Amino acid sequence: MLQRMARFTVEKGKAIEKIFFLAVAVCGFCYMFVGVNYDLSKYLPDFAPTKQALDVMEEEFGYPGMARVMVKDVSLQEARTIRKRIAEVEGVELIVGSDLATNVYAGGAFLGNSLSDQFYKDGSAMFQIIFQEGDANESTHEAIRQIYDIVGKDRGCFAGSAVSSKERQESISREITVAIAMAVVIIWLILTLTTTSWFEPFLFILVMAVAIILNMGSNLMFGRISFFTFSTAAILQLAVSMDYSIFLLHTYTAFKNTGLDTKEAMEKAIGEACSSIMASGATTIVGFLVIALMKFKIGKDVGFVLTKGIICSLLTVMLLMPTLILRFDRRIEKTAHRPLLPSFDGLGKVMYRIRIPVLAAALTCAVPCYFGQSMNYFYYGDDALGSGPGTRVYEDSREIESVFGKANVVIAMVPNGSVVKERELTKKLGEQEFIDYALSMAGTLPQGIPESFLPGNVTKQLRTDKYARILISMKTVEESEYSFACSSRLTELVKSYYPEDSYVIGMTPTTIDIRDILTEDYSRVSIISLLGVAVVVMITFRSVMVPILVIIPIEVAIYLNMTLPYVFGESMVYIGYIIVSCLQLGATIDYSILMTNNYMEMRETMDSRESAVAAISKSALSVITSGSILTVVGYLLYFTSTIQAISQVGRLVGRGALLSMVLVLSLLPALLAGFDKPIRRQQERAARRAERRRLKRKREAAYDGQ
Repeated sequence: MLQRMARFTVEKGKAIEKIFFLAVAVCGFCYMFVGVNYDLSKYLPDFAPTKQALDVMEEEFGYPGMARVMVKDVSLQEARTIRKRIAEVEGVELIVGSDLATNVYAGGAFLGNSLSDQFYKDGSAMFQIIFQEGDANESTHEAIRQIYDIVGKDRGCFAGSAVSSKERQESISREITVAIAMAVVIIWLILTLTTTSWFEPFLFILVMAVAIILNMGSNLMFGRISFFTFSTAAILQLAVSMDYSIFLLHTYTAFKNTGLDTKEAMEKAIGEACSSIMASGATTIVGFLVIALMKFKIGKDVGFVLTKGIICSLLTVMLLMPTLILRFDRRIEKTAHRPLLPSFDGLGKVMYRIRIPVLAAALTCAVPCYFGQSMNYFYYGDDALGSGPGTRVYEDSREIESVFGKANVVIAMVPNGSVVKERELTKKLGEQEFIDYALSMAGTLPQGIPESFLPGNVTKQLRTDKYARILISMKTVEESEYSFACSSRLTELVKSYYPEDSYVIGMTPTTIDIRDILTEDYSRVSIISLLGVAVVVMITFRSVMVPILVIIPIEVAIYLNMTLPYVFGESMVYIGYIIVSCLQLGATIDYSILMTNNYMEMRETMDSRESAVAAISKSALSVITSGSILTVVGYLLYFTSTIQAISQVGRLVGRGALLSMVLVLSLLPALLAGFDKPIRRQQERAARRAERRRLKRKREAAYDGQ
């Protein structure tokens, strides 16, 4: 079957090129219509309390974006004028400021100065803005741009989820373009050093570019993908699947050097390389598909897109690349050059010589690192998605907090009924030490004043036929143990007045739900990922012990990679923790498989020591090439992205690839040589069983033929 496919690929090369050219044109066009989602709450499962609350709020009040704006060196009169101008901006639903009482009620100052300290201090005015649409909506972003013009970027400080969303969207496209451009240049340099033709790197990058366009354009089938996937999928696909094309070209070159003509050499190369490439792709796909099993649906988003990316890469390498190699064969020959890197024979001897210290170090680190990785301080929600230090949003947020303190806006939604109960709850909330203020219709209006006295934009934000809303500002950050405790206390208070059909919505309650779901996801996903990869390796090597030995170096590298943030006192994004754990296993297990394959091949004619040394020497170039590419790509994301989640994932990927590369070259050969006898016994038993099955099928076929 493989030979028929190989012959078809070689003979129908021109037709295949046309099909891929058409597919690239279609996917390139579709890519422009793929939506990007920036709201983590959209990925909560339906059973999550926050998801249910958001559905109710969206139906009753809409799902508005929010921003916090501070204007420096301004009088109360100027602040009032600025608030009025912002209130008239299209897309602004409600703006709360120091003149709330006078301007909102167009009459007597019912609130007196109860909100003055929260909205005007030391010559600076602060405004809490609620938009008509969500944080990521274009109308909200256009409103923010107009607010920039009204306030002046030099005079104002801008923070809040809507501002973060706007800046995030604008920075991601720019940063990803820069990262991919830099990655292409550096990968080209790496490939130039590790190949023997000046043209080969261009061919590899062309093939991967086709696969990436096919993947990113076909994301239209999902409608929208997460910003996390949008930011990382293309560059990770480039790094993870580059091996396939390198292996095919090297196999073709080896057959061609035996004297075969180009077409025959390509047919044999496809037949031989296909099983190895497919096995490599299968382990990576297993790692990515397991991510899709997360209950937190961003895992499905990331997992499906990356899995589709690997499938696109496999199809492109196995179908398009052979035709391109044959088309450019003469150019590859003309641009051939001597190897630019020295032989790795010396490396094999050194690595084998230090096997005992490496094994001892790995055993010493494994258990502490296994427990250490879970001791990190994790971020779960929107704080992990915010811009990092040095960005405008980050610095503005800190400046606002230095004047007006922290503000964490939470919304309580309660059944519309008793005005007395609503007023009592509002008062009780306002008395809590962790709450700045609580605003509700019943709690704000003095008794005897009809609600119809208020402007429509205020009543619409605070009450519908079914529900009343209470706007609450907690004096906490959005994500910390203290804010979680305050949010739980706030929820208890609301439930004590309204046990049924009441909801508390905000970044902190959402983060609590995300935390609970993600921590449950990790234990399940990590186990399934390990088992899935182990099964693929076991089938490949027909041994129960080999999968254990192959996985050990990668798992030690994962544990060490995830423990280092704890050692250095750094926080970690939990989504990145889960995704990179599975990604590192799926993407770098190929290094172990290659090393083990080479060891088994050498073991047919050499003893265990010689096989280990030869396997290291033979595997080093491929492992270093692949590991270097993944390391470079990861660290490029780390250095170019201002989004903390993406930056941290980049560093974890880069560092994880480097650790996996080192441990595969040093620890795995020691394990293979040390367990050589049991491995060979298992393989011999498997070979005898396979031979018995073959003879049984032969006898049955002969019996049926009589």
